[in-house]
Amino acid sequence: MPSPTPSASILVVDDEPDLRTLYELTLLREGHAVTTAADLQQAREQLASRRFDVLISDMQLPDGLGLSLLREVAERQRSEKCIVITAHGSAENAVESLKAGAFDYLTKPVDLRQLRSAVSAALLSQRAPAAAPNEPQRVAPPPPSGVRALERIVGRSSSIVQIKGRIEKVATSMAPVLILGESGTGKELVARAVHECSHRAHGPFIAVNCGAIPENLIEAEFFGARKGAYTGASADREGYFQAAHGGTLFLDEIGDLPLAMQAKLLRVIQERRVRALGAVQEEAVDVRLVSATHRDLPALVQAGQFRQDLYYRLNVIGLRTPALRDRPEDLPELAHALLVRLCHDAGQAVPDLSPAALHWLQSRELPGNVRELENLLQRALALSSGAVLHPADFGEISDTIPDTLVDPLPAAVDAFARPSAASDARDAALPDDLQRYLDEQERRVLLQALQACGFNRTAAAARLGLNLRQMRYRIQRLGIMLPGAAGGADTEAGDV
Repeated sequence: MPSPTPSASILVVDDEPDLRTLYELTLLREGHAVTTAADLQQAREQLASRRFDVLISDMQLPDGLGLSLLREVAERQRSEKCIVITAHGSAENAVESLKAGAFDYLTKPVDLRQLRSAVSAALLSQRAPAAAPNEPQRVAPPPPSGVRALERIVGRSSSIVQIKGRIEKVATSMAPVLILGESGTGKELVARAVHECSHRAHGPFIAVNCGAIPENLIEAEFFGARKGAYTGASADREGYFQAAHGGTLFLDEIGDLPLAMQAKLLRVIQERRVRALGAVQEEAVDVRLVSATHRDLPALVQAGQFRQDLYYRLNVIGLRTPALRDRPEDLPELAHALLVRLCHDAGQAVPDLSPAALHWLQSRELPGNVRELENLLQRALALSSGAVLHPADFGEISDTIPDTLVDPLPAAVDAFARPSAASDARDAALPDDLQRYLDEQERRVLLQALQACGFNRTAAAARLGLNLRQMRYRIQRLGIMLPGAAGGADTEAGDV
């Protein structure tokens, strides 16, 4: 079947004549112009005389490493997309090549379908026209979907400008991305922007909360299952990897993944093949991995709770989402953007934020970051009855009230506040992450209501005094998995 991508000029570098011929014939059948080289010297001679669209190089060559060829292409800012072929199981070489600027890597023995797919992806990622031989590679703007995704990351602080620039830069590669940051800092927004700015924007974006999947179902959820593979498997079902084929798989809270599953995930990353539960054969998957966590992965590695080799494979490209306290200048713009979105979802007019209310928000620590800010604004919208939000609408005493009007603490309360053995015991029981603790409590209550109502969201919402829209919002925000709905789908037969 002919390739959907336009014909291209490709340089193949491999010292084994049979493999070189096999790659050449495979790509010629796709309509590409192919040039071959047996070692680094021949490859350098070819690169000196002309430009190519794609460079495919074996890692081990008679006169050196293919990695040095990659570095030369990157240092000279050439436009070739580089694909490296590494030995089976050579994880370190694969990671090193991606860090050196390779677009993708393949492992021996090379699957010819994966070779064709990698070349097609490399060509699709070249949005910019090729530069002249002595000119640096020109950087193209992201596609319209990528521009919209970047606009959703609100703020003009230096940290936000920096992370947006990094997103555009890393989006055109196949290298895995690891997003680190506190809870509520917008890690999924960053992951979506990486997807939307890439050549995979037309493919699916599958988001998975690794901490929300029951451990006994996690393998089936990730890799799929065949009918009869386990009790209750009444039909074949695809897993997250199959659902994300041709697109991006976002593994949120990767630090919560059980150790046994970490080993299986590592193998899939290395082989790019999955075997569904109950299946005999593996199937190839074309997926870019983006992971995120608020946890300290190096500390988990040291504690033996996270595999070092998996951390090494996931952390090829690192991004860090800044905490809200580190970009206070963005809070006014961010609060306005959140109000616009919340009011649009609720179908109501957007109120103004009074200077006193803005000052009250700026004076809070907001350990839950953007998520906590959104929750505060949502509460204020529910309590407010006017066209302007004031501090009182947030359910708090305004900072503008003079201290003389506030009654002093009663003696009993004051005594309770003094340090003591009892207060020390109470402090030890306090959660170290309030927002995460509250989310867990809310998730538990919602699941209890859903189970009691046979997972009918309309009935569960009424049981909790919510409407269906509010119920859907909470299910999506907390990453609650509903039976028969991949990734917490927004439809259910029991709803009305």
